[in-house]
Amino acid sequence: MIVEGKIVEKYDTQNIKETFKKREFVLEYAENPQYPEFVKFELIQSNCEQLDSINIGDEVTVNFNLKGRKWTDPQGEVKYFNSLQAWRIDKKSGGTQETPPPPTQEWAKEDFSQDDDLPF
Repeated sequence: MIVEGKIVEKYDTQNIKETFKKREFVLEYAENPQYPEFVKFELIQSNCEQLDSINIGDEVTVNFNLKGRKWTDPQGEVKYFNSLQAWRIDKKSGGTQETPPPPTQEWAKEDFSQDDDLPF
């Protein structure tokens, strides 16, 4: 899965066990700019280093896997956990999105917003 957004938080790498480490970050994702979402991702093992070259405020593209686990606690109750496990982070060049090329057809250049008559 892929999502684009802005880095708003990044945390230090945590050594969970001697052989396992993870690092978390938060991405501001705005499918609708009026209602941005703040989504926490994790990087594991050698992928943790990818955040070293990323700064808070950088616009990035994140490739990730949706992970889910089932766990039974000591009392026998089943619980489910989800995580968003990032495996690649790319900075967007210049921090701005590329603008589409201008229209090549003459009719597409006209402003029809004031036209009360619909063409159909």
